[in-house]
Amino acid sequence: MRHLLFILFMLFSVNTNAQFLKDVYKDFLKYGTFYAAGNIENAQAVQPNYFIRTNPDDFYGIPQVEDRANYHPFNYRYGLGIRKLARFDYEVKPGTFWTGDNKKEKQVGLSAPTSAVQGLEYMLHWEKERHNGNEFTNKRLFVRHTGDYHIAKFEARETGKIDFEYMSGEIRARLPIGKKFSISAGAIYRTHQRPYGYNPVEIWLNEMNEDGTAANPWYTLGYEYGYLDIYYSQTDQNGVNYFDWYWINEAGDIVAYTDRDFRDRVMPRLLNRYNKEAWADLEAFGEVAPIIGFDFYHYKSKFWLHAYGSWILPYHKYIQGNEDFSYLHRNSWGKGGHNNLLDGEQWSDYQAGMVFGVKLSKSIGVFIEGEYTKFWDSEMFNSNFGINYTFR
Repeated sequence: MRHLLFILFMLFSVNTNAQFLKDVYKDFLKYGTFYAAGNIENAQAVQPNYFIRTNPDDFYGIPQVEDRANYHPFNYRYGLGIRKLARFDYEVKPGTFWTGDNKKEKQVGLSAPTSAVQGLEYMLHWEKERHNGNEFTNKRLFVRHTGDYHIAKFEARETGKIDFEYMSGEIRARLPIGKKFSISAGAIYRTHQRPYGYNPVEIWLNEMNEDGTAANPWYTLGYEYGYLDIYYSQTDQNGVNYFDWYWINEAGDIVAYTDRDFRDRVMPRLLNRYNKEAWADLEAFGEVAPIIGFDFYHYKSKFWLHAYGSWILPYHKYIQGNEDFSYLHRNSWGKGGHNNLLDGEQWSDYQAGMVFGVKLSKSIGVFIEGEYTKFWDSEMFNSNFGINYTFR
């Protein structure tokens, strides 16, 4: 009897596990694509930049000509990922194989609130790239589940080339109105590593003494990074006297022969360095806000229209990071520092897009595609439009 029970238990376990694996395959892997791909191409063309190096013992002798141009090694990109994303009827797969190139394989479904199909969709992508000598890492995780009356989405992105890092999670109630239109409303949580609207070096330069004078004159930023200015005066051949300051680095090398030269050539690097160091001291920001959206989708073989949009309402609440340095207080800084009387200014973020196509005849077709996104200080817009004529 015990042997029979053991056999029945094993059969039940095998059947249960088999069913579980079938469900996993059906819900997660079926119609998904795993890919590993890359590309190699020439770096940006660089023109020679010749420099004459003279002999210090014979200044007017034959010089040595050097090419100081920075020639970059070849660009490359390689990555891997797995994706299961539904395409709308008007979207055509860009190639026989997935390559992970987001510029060529971008899908509207990643931006539109409602998916082309109901159920689970996802994309997990990682890649390494070198562009003009600089190496970057890019990552993207996208998960969404769409039902009759709900939308749940999570996304995390990192784009090294533009120093962009972002994460969001949202859940919405969805109300279909007919077969082509739907509206949705819910809440969204977003993080951003960069403190948008906060310019540390501008704030530092705006600090004032009690008498209203600048507490940190612009040239003192050079002192902060080890540069030193040295006063000098000269008289030219016409007997005109003039004076200025030349600047040296910590090694004693001259980096600028005048204050203006230092301000124009060296200071821009110091301004960026100061900001990056100040931003690095801040933890990431996280905020929640209500979000509403809509989708309209109509498709026929000779005419299609897909319009969608999301509006993040101006009721943002920061739950992570120092709120004084958040986007709420982007206008709270001025001469003298932070104005603590300001409670912060709310703002609206939004994203909208449209895809329109019509075949006027068997030979003529017209298309318009566009998407606009505004998040914090960042605005992104892209569009395509044109007319196709097919010879018959």
